[in-house]
Amino acid sequence: MRKFNIRKVLDGLTAGSSSSSSAASSSQQPPPATRENDIQETLQSEHFQLCKTVRHGFPYQPSALAFDPVQKILAIGTQTGALRLFGRPGVECYCQHDSGAAVIQLQFLINEGALVSALADDTLHLWNLRQKRPAILHSLKFNRERITFCHMPFQSKWLYVGTERGNIHIVNVESFSLSGYVIMWNKAIELSSKSHPGPVVHISDNPMDEGKLLIGFESGTVALWDLKCKKADYRYTHDEAIHSVAWHHEGKQFICSHSDGTLTIWNVRNPTKPLQTITPHGKQVKDGKKPEPCKPILKVEYKTTRAGEPFIILSGGLSYDTVGRRPCLTVMHGKSTAVLEMDYSIVDFLTLCETPYPNDFQEPYAVVVLLEKDLVLIDLAQNGYPIFENPYPLSIHESPVTCCEYFADCPVDLIPALYSVGARQKRQGYSKKEWPINGGNWGLVTQSYPEIIITGHADGSIKFWDASAITLQVLYKLKTAKVFEKSKNKDDRPSTDIVDEDPYAIQIISWCPESRMLCIAGVSAHVIVYRFSKQEITTDVIPMLEVRLLYEINYIESPDSEQVPPLPTPGTGSNPQSIAPQSHPSTSSSSSDGLRDNVPCLKVKNSPLKQSPGYQVELVIQLVWVSGEPPQQITSLAINSAYGLVVFGNCNGIAMVDYIQKTTLLNLGTVELYGSNDPYRREPRSPRKSRQPSGAGLCDINEGTAVQEDRCKSPTSGSGSPNNSDDDQKMNNFIEKVKTKSRKFSKMVANDIAKMSRKLSLPTELKPELDVRDNSFSRSRSSSVTSIDKESREAISALHFCETFTRKADTAPSPCLWVGTTLGTVLVIALNLPPGGEQRLLQPVIVSPSGTILRLKGAILRMAFLDTTGSLVPPAYEPWREPNVPEDKDEKDKVKKRRPVSVSPSSSQEISENQYAVICSEKQAKVISLPSQNCTYKQNITETSFVLRGDIVALSNSICLACFCANGHIMTFSLPSLRPLLDVYYLPLTNMRIARTFCFTNNGQALYLVSPTEIQRITYSQETCENLQEMLGELFTPVETPEAPNKGFFKGLFGGGAQSLDREELFGESAAGKASRSLAQHIPGPGGIEGVKGAASGIVCELARARIALDERGQKLGELEERTAAMMASADSFSKHAHDMMLKCKDKKWYQF
Repeated sequence: MRKFNIRKVLDGLTAGSSSSSSAASSSQQPPPATRENDIQETLQSEHFQLCKTVRHGFPYQPSALAFDPVQKILAIGTQTGALRLFGRPGVECYCQHDSGAAVIQLQFLINEGALVSALADDTLHLWNLRQKRPAILHSLKFNRERITFCHMPFQSKWLYVGTERGNIHIVNVESFSLSGYVIMWNKAIELSSKSHPGPVVHISDNPMDEGKLLIGFESGTVALWDLKCKKADYRYTHDEAIHSVAWHHEGKQFICSHSDGTLTIWNVRNPTKPLQTITPHGKQVKDGKKPEPCKPILKVEYKTTRAGEPFIILSGGLSYDTVGRRPCLTVMHGKSTAVLEMDYSIVDFLTLCETPYPNDFQEPYAVVVLLEKDLVLIDLAQNGYPIFENPYPLSIHESPVTCCEYFADCPVDLIPALYSVGARQKRQGYSKKEWPINGGNWGLVTQSYPEIIITGHADGSIKFWDASAITLQVLYKLKTAKVFEKSKNKDDRPSTDIVDEDPYAIQIISWCPESRMLCIAGVSAHVIVYRFSKQEITTDVIPMLEVRLLYEINYIESPDSEQVPPLPTPGTGSNPQSIAPQSHPSTSSSSSDGLRDNVPCLKVKNSPLKQSPGYQVELVIQLVWVSGEPPQQITSLAINSAYGLVVFGNCNGIAMVDYIQKTTLLNLGTVELYGSNDPYRREPRSPRKSRQPSGAGLCDINEGTAVQEDRCKSPTSGSGSPNNSDDDQKMNNFIEKVKTKSRKFSKMVANDIAKMSRKLSLPTELKPELDVRDNSFSRSRSSSVTSIDKESREAISALHFCETFTRKADTAPSPCLWVGTTLGTVLVIALNLPPGGEQRLLQPVIVSPSGTILRLKGAILRMAFLDTTGSLVPPAYEPWREPNVPEDKDEKDKVKKRRPVSVSPSSSQEISENQYAVICSEKQAKVISLPSQNCTYKQNITETSFVLRGDIVALSNSICLACFCANGHIMTFSLPSLRPLLDVYYLPLTNMRIARTFCFTNNGQALYLVSPTEIQRITYSQETCENLQEMLGELFTPVETPEAPNKGFFKGLFGGGAQSLDREELFGESAAGKASRSLAQHIPGPGGIEGVKGAASGIVCELARARIALDERGQKLGELEERTAAMMASADSFSKHAHDMMLKCKDKKWYQF
C-alpha cells in the first residue's frame, strides 16, 4: 500500500526519551517480546541494490545541439558536461562526461551509431550509441591548443578540428589519433596580412568538391583551402566579424552571418566583394547610406528546395532599438520574412532536411530550436510555421518546482481518470504532423504497476505525471491560484503578503490516491482541500475558513479564535476558567494598537468560480495575522477521506478542520498539546523548560464530552472541568512562571524569526546557497540563530491519521491522529466520529488529546503502523465516488462507506498486543508495541548527520523503512526488527532542492530534483536493477543509408557533379606522417565491447552483442587478409631473390665461391 499524506519536513531538534520508553530503549536492540518472534521477515540485503534509472526533464543549461538525419536522433549537450539523447517519445538517454566541462559542440557520425563531443576543456570524445547505455570509446586531449569548431563530413572517418590559434588539425575517428596533416593559419590567410585572423569559427567542405575546405576566421576572413595542393584557392575578406557560414548545395555560393546584423552572400569564384549584402532587420535607409547596425546574427542556415525558393534561417540580428523584444528566429523564404518570437534566448538551432547528402536539394521540413529553457520544433511545410506539440516531458520547470511526491502501485483507474480530465486542457494550433524525431526503439515493459509523480510549483500550479515503466508524461495540471484575487500590479499587492514573490507557491502536498482527495499547503500559510470530479460545476461562494493560530498564549487580551465568514458560528459555552482562551469569531482587521490583526495573506475570490472537470475546491483555509505578526508557514499536513478531516501544523501549533461540516475542531499551540493549559486534569509541563516529562506525563486524560454548540472550538477552550480549586491554583502558578519566562525570551527573537522565515521562504529558483532553512524546513544547525529558534519554537513536523490504540488501557483500535514535533515528541489525539450518513453532516467530531506521549531523538519525520503479521496498516479511506451526481443509491452506499476500517489482514483479530507503531525521526527509528507502548526495537540511524527523508515502503511483498541522510547515504531497514539492509553513499546534500524533493515510494523507487529542470529517478531494488537493461530503450536501429543523388547523364559525361576525395591518401600516416605527440594525448574509453558485455542482457542485447562480434570478426578477417597478402608479397620477393641468386651462381665452379 501507499503512504498518502505525510510530509518530509526538515525541522530538527533533539530530545530526550520519555518515561515509557527510556528503559526499553537504553540498549540498541532490546529483547523482542514473544509476539514479534512470529513475524517472518523476508527482506534480506541481497534484495537491495542502488542504481540510477532515468532522468526526465529539460537538460539544464544547454549549450550544444546535433541531429542524425538518418537515425532521427537528437543530442543536446550542457554546460555541466551532460549529454541527453532523444529518439521517439519514450526513448531518452542521459550520459555524463566525467570532467563536467561544458559541451561546446556535438557531431553525429551519421547512421554509424556514434557521436563526437567537443568540450570546453579541449577534449574530444567518441560515444558509442550502439549500446543501451552509451559509453565513451576514445578520448583525445589537446594540450597546446583550444578547440573552437569541429566538422565531420558525411560518410568520412576524418574529423576537422579548428582551434583558437586559427589552425586546423585532422583526427582519424576510428583510431582517435591525429593526422600529420595540419592547416596552419598563416598559410590560409593572405601573406601580406599583418594581423592574426582570430579563432576558427567555421569549417565545411564544398558540397560539390570534397577536396575544397571552406575555413571561416572570426575576424571576417574566409579561405577556400585546396586539400590536395595544400594552399588557399581564394580568400574572402569582410570588415565585420563572422559568426557562421553556410553553403548553397550546388557549391557555387555560400552565405556568412556577421556581428553587425548583416548577411553576405559570396560567389565562390569572386572573392573581391560579396554578391549580395542583406540586413534582415535593418531599417530601409535612402540616399545609399549604410543601414543602422543591428545585433549580431549568431547563426545562419541556407537550405534549398526543388520546387521553390531557398530558405535562409537565422537567429539574432534584431535592431538595437527593439528593447525588451523577445529573442527571435527569422525564416526568409523568397520574398516573405517570418519573425518567430521565442520565450527564452536561443542557444542553437538546426534545420531538419530530407537528405543527409550536402550536395542534393536539402528539402527542409522543420527547424529544431534549442532555447535556454525549452525545445521548440517548427513546421516549415505549413503556412504560418506552427510548432509541433512536444511529446517529451520537458515542461517540469515551466514554473520552478517547490515540492514533489511519488506514488508507485496506485489504483489502476487513476491514470485514465487524470488523463481524461487533462486531455481537455491541451492547447490548440499545433502542427498536424507527427513528431519528426522518431528514432530508436522502446524497451520491454517489465513493470506493470501504475506510478504517479506530483510536482508542486512556485506559481501555485500542481502537475500530475504518469511515471509508469520509466517513462514520464504529463496527465493533468491544476492551478491553485485560481481561487484567489490577483493584484493587477505590484503596487496594488496587499501589504499582508509574507513573501515578496510567488505568494501561491506550493509547500506540501497530501494526496489519498484511493479517495482522490487532494490537499495542498502554500507558502502564504494557506491550505486548500480538493475533491476530484468528472463533472464541470460553478461554485457561487468558495467555502472558506480563517484560523488564528497563536504561539504566545496571552490569556484574555489575544483570544484564540477562528474566523468563519461564510458560515454562522455557534456561540461559545460558559467558561469558568479565566486562563482558558475564549473562542469566538472576530472580524476586525486591526487590533486596538493599530497592528494588523485577523487578516489572511491572500484574498479569496468572492465571485462565482467555474470549475472544470478534475480537481475542484472543497474548502480554503487560511491562517491570519495576529497582532501585527504574520502567520507562520505550514510545516506539516495530512488529510483523511474516511474521517472527513484535514490537519496542519506550524511552529505555533496545530489546527484540525472538518472539511465536511466546514468547521475548525482543534486549534492549539504546540505547548497546549502537552496539556499544560487544558481543562483535562494533568500535571502541566513545558517542553522548552525540561526534557524529562513529569511523572504524570503519560497519565490518561479524563475525557470531557463536548456539547453540540462547542463543535467549532478546540476542546481545551470550552466546557467546564472536574478540577478542584487547589489543582487550579497550582496549575495557574506554574503556567504563570513558564509564560513570563518564555514570553520575555521569545519577544527578544520574534522579529528575527519573522524576518528569517520571510527571507528564507522564497521558493523561486530554490536558492541552493541557503544553508539554514528553505521554504518548508527549519533545519537544526549549530548556528546561533537556529539555536535560539530551536529553543523558542516547537513545530509540528509529522501528522498521521490511523485506526489504532490511543492509550495503554485500550482493548480495540479507534480513529486517532498521531502528531510528531521537531523536539522528537509524538502525541496522540483521539477522534470521536459520529456515525455516517446524515448524522455525519450534523453531529460534531469530538477531538481530545489522549495523554499518550512518546519520545525519540531528533525531529519526527514519518509514522506508520503494522499489524501482527508485519503488514502495513494503511489509513482508512473512503473509495472515490462522483461527488456531483447525488443519487439515492449512492447516498445509501455513502452511509455504508463513510467509516471503513483499515484494510489489514489482522484488523479482525482480537489480540491485546496487535499493532506496532513505526516512528522515524532525524536521528533514530523505533518500533513500539501497541497498546502496551513498549519500545520493541530501536535503531540509531545516524549520529553525526540527520535524516532528510524517511518513508515506510512496500518491496517484494514485504515492507521496509527507507532513509536518505544529509551526508548522502541511502539506507534501508527491515520491519519490524529494524535490521540494516542497505547503506550506500549516493550523493551529498549539495543544496536544499534535493532535500526538499527527495522521496521514496513502493517497489524500490525513489526520485529527487537533480537540477531546477530535471527529475532523477533511482531504484534501490535488486530486481529493478537487473531488469533495467531490458526496460531501457535502444537509440541505434539498423537503417539503410539513403541513396546518393543521381549525377545525371551530362554531368557524368562531362565530369560535373560532386568530386570525391581519397582522404586516406592525404591524411594517412604514409602520406602526412605522424602528428606531434605533445599536441594531443589519446585516452582509451571504457565503452568498448567490454562495456556491452558487462551491461547487456536480454534478446536485444544479445543481437547487439552478436552484431558487434560480427563487426569484430570482420575486422579480424580483414586484418588476417592483409597479413596473408603481406606474407604472399614477402614470399614472392623471397622467391625472386632466390631465382636471381640461382642465375648468378649457376655457371660458377665450386672453387670460385
